[in-house]
Amino acid sequence: MKIKRKNRVPLRRDLGLQLFGLYLVFVGLVVVATLLFEFVARRRLEADINAANLALAHAVAEETNSTMHNALETVRHLAAYPEVIHAHIPGMEPLFRTLMHGRNDINLTYRLDANGIMLFHYPTEPESTVGNDFSFRDYFQEALTTREALVSKGRISPTTNQPVATAVMPIWQADQFLGVVATNIKLQSLSDTLASISGEYQASGAFQILIVDATGQIIAHSNPGSLLQNAHAQIPEVVTAVLDQQTGSRIARDASGSEQLYSYVPIREVGWGVIVSRPTAVAFASPTVFRRAAILSVLVFLIGGIIYWVILSRRVIRPIEQLAIFSQDVGLLGSYNADDEALVTAMTTRPDQMGVLTRSLQRMQQAIQARLNELSTLLQTSAAVVSSLDSNTVLDRILEQVELLLDVRMSAIFAPDEERDVFRVHASRHLPQWYTEQVNVNPQEPTSVTMRAIHSGQPVQISDTETNPSFTTHRARARRAGYRAVIAVPLKLQHVPPAALLVFHPEPRVFTDREVNLLTNFANHAAMAIENAALYAHSDMQLQEQTHRLESLIQSMVDGLVLEDLEGRVLYANRRIEELSSMGLEEIVGSAGASLMARILVYAQEQEQVAAQIAEAEQQGGQRRVQFTLLLPDKTRHLRLTLFDVVDSQGTLIGHGRILRDITQRYELDRMKSSLISTVSHELRTPLAAIKGYATTLLADDVQWDEASEREFLSIISVEADHLSALVNDLLDMSRIESGSLTVSRIHCDLPDLVQQAALHSHPRLDGRLQTHLPPDLPSLYADPKRVTAVLRNLIENAAKYTDEHLPIHVSAAWDAAQVVVRVADEGPGIPTVHQGQIFNSFYRVDNSMTRRATGAGLGLAISRGFVQAHGGDIWVEPQDVGLCVAFSLPFNAAEE
Repeated sequence: MKIKRKNRVPLRRDLGLQLFGLYLVFVGLVVVATLLFEFVARRRLEADINAANLALAHAVAEETNSTMHNALETVRHLAAYPEVIHAHIPGMEPLFRTLMHGRNDINLTYRLDANGIMLFHYPTEPESTVGNDFSFRDYFQEALTTREALVSKGRISPTTNQPVATAVMPIWQADQFLGVVATNIKLQSLSDTLASISGEYQASGAFQILIVDATGQIIAHSNPGSLLQNAHAQIPEVVTAVLDQQTGSRIARDASGSEQLYSYVPIREVGWGVIVSRPTAVAFASPTVFRRAAILSVLVFLIGGIIYWVILSRRVIRPIEQLAIFSQDVGLLGSYNADDEALVTAMTTRPDQMGVLTRSLQRMQQAIQARLNELSTLLQTSAAVVSSLDSNTVLDRILEQVELLLDVRMSAIFAPDEERDVFRVHASRHLPQWYTEQVNVNPQEPTSVTMRAIHSGQPVQISDTETNPSFTTHRARARRAGYRAVIAVPLKLQHVPPAALLVFHPEPRVFTDREVNLLTNFANHAAMAIENAALYAHSDMQLQEQTHRLESLIQSMVDGLVLEDLEGRVLYANRRIEELSSMGLEEIVGSAGASLMARILVYAQEQEQVAAQIAEAEQQGGQRRVQFTLLLPDKTRHLRLTLFDVVDSQGTLIGHGRILRDITQRYELDRMKSSLISTVSHELRTPLAAIKGYATTLLADDVQWDEASEREFLSIISVEADHLSALVNDLLDMSRIESGSLTVSRIHCDLPDLVQQAALHSHPRLDGRLQTHLPPDLPSLYADPKRVTAVLRNLIENAAKYTDEHLPIHVSAAWDAAQVVVRVADEGPGIPTVHQGQIFNSFYRVDNSMTRRATGAGLGLAISRGFVQAHGGDIWVEPQDVGLCVAFSLPFNAAEE
């Protein structure tokens, strides 16, 4: 059936003319694309040729490297045999013979002594060089300065008269050089291998492979006649590059002036290089042919295009025009007649694209539904993306999907910069760098698209930035950034400050409702990603803060803590462990727990016994404890080690722990309690026994005492009662000092008077032993005379008790504007340095029969320290050559202030 046109349509609605125009554009694009493809493909082919040459060079280099590595390993192993070390020729011969039988690439194995003299070589034929001096060889000279295996440069072997390179291993015994053991590697075998490889490529032109040693000498060549020639003279640039451990390709001219393509790879094991060469005319023959073929293809395409257009017009364009007229009839009339149905039937039965087009109209509904399904799947994929906690990655993926689905090239997410109180680009794609770095949006700016969308909670779009009056202030920025249309969609955020998604288009554009809804969905996904990242960052910050607190708590512990893995390696230690071990934390972590304990036990008393106890405890389960004492240079420490197991929530053993607790104070407290009980019992028992004895004697009915005896007995009872009273007073003073309730009653007093009172009431009596050295201009003190007198008396009595009766006791003083320093010194045996820091502790007494003959409760110096410190002063032991000197200071004006 023939369908006539009702009228002519305008040019812009004429599909035939449009297709013709597209055809011309297509032909032009194809021609340009073909030429461009030819250019790119030719470059790719050239790159592939270079890559192939480099791959071949790499393979040869790897094979040669393996060969030379095996050769070096061989001489290393030979150098370990005692027969080789001691140059035992009967023992070396079977070793060398076995090696030669197993290695076809070695033609000689030999041993040189320390002077370079040939001791033995195998095989011994065809010409023996035993006894010859080879100390002039470069490899022998190098062997004198190294203990590592090395490879010599290529040369002709005088023994085999063949080109060889030598793998050499120096033999050293302690610091004595014993010579070398070496194997000659047949360079001819390497050349034969290169020749066989080169033979496979000969069909492609003059293909050559060579290997140069560290001196630039050819030691292997696909043409064996070039062995041991100087490659530097032929291709200096290439040889220099490969010997500098460079890999690459370059075009250079050889000695004959022919342009060659060289590919080179270093052999790093021995400092050699592999060079592959072929003429550039041969190497790049394929790209040249490809270019000619491309030009010919363009010509064929143009001719074929003309033929194609003629066929297209008859088979496609005209039927489409007829189909368009038919569709108009259906649209206007709402139905079609039998002739129209026959036409449609004829069109749908065509096996070509026209039939596909006709049938596609019937499947349009299904296609649209499928497209919607695809869009839904894409949105689900976007929702899955927000499950990531890396907000930058998630937002970049979201923007990528936005640009893909909306066919835009620029997008961004604006978020607040709280430090600067502005909105800035948080994530973007394809925006200029200056835009992302410099654009700041004021939260109060009324004309900003971003702020309008955030404040209104609805999408805001500018279809044309050049004509929209609300965009006047931002028009210059839009021109510079290259966009004419923009839409901003707010991000619905609850836990973080608001933000917005912006999409830009280079041309004026009105975004459809479907695109706005799609952008809204993406904005919701972006909001979820930002909130997830913010919540994660907040929880991570809290976790870090808790971890920091726990770390600070553990580091502040007075107890040492060590955590180890199941292998006994230290995973964690606090500062207390650093102090006890005198090791840094970097040195402790990763070390063995046993080694750490060994460092701590360096000063341990009965070290071996303590170490054995710890080792036994480590073999047991549960919580174990070991106590030991450290005799440090400045003090004695008593420690308790607690060993425990570390388990997870399921009770699985995951490690071990150690806690080192300083129990010195508890130890001292126990000692003081024991000393208090013992001392007080002893000190009370003696005077009580005397009082009881003399009182019983006086009360006896069967004896009548004279008045002098009774008075003597009563005097003794009085003295012992005074002794008891003094002991009780000392205990009370010590109690007040330790509880902090001691008070002092200060008045102005003179130090010479206090010294005199202390000497007068001292026991035993001094009988002229006291020598005072007090400055005549010494100011008066504002102090408690009773307490200061007690301090002086305690120091003087100690000096009198613990020195011989004929030795003097010195009391001296020195003063300045702030304080007076009083010194009480004797010339007795003194106190060992280790005890000097502890004599001011309660009940502390030095148990040394050589230096102490007197007894006491051990409270005098402790009380003296309390009295002095109550005045704001200090007390200490001053070093001197003979005897003991105790000094204390009293401030002049601290109490008055």
